[in-house]
Amino acid sequence: MFEKFRPLGDRILVRRLDSEDKSASGLIIIPDVAKEKTQAGKVIAVGPGRTFEGKTTPLAVNINDVVYFGKYAGTETGDNHVVIREDDVLGIVE
Repeated sequence: MFEKFRPLGDRILVRRLDSEDKSASGLIIIPDVAKEKTQAGKVIAVGPGRTFEGKTTPLAVNINDVVYFGKYAGTETGDNHVVIREDDVLGIVE
């Protein structure tokens, strides 16, 4: 669905990473209904950057980066994808 999606401005398309099926101890299996959505994802597409006074500043994130973002950040687009602004990215996993 998102093969030809190009975000505008400073927006980023992120595919959420899969959440854990077990508890930290590994003894309890968590059902799909009780799982929280992960706050990490892989960047699928990035916009051209933020425009200010006629100049475009490129984004700090790149395609295939793994990023953490705020819990309520962005717009859910279905299929485990979310469109967020660069300001909502908390950090890049290296």
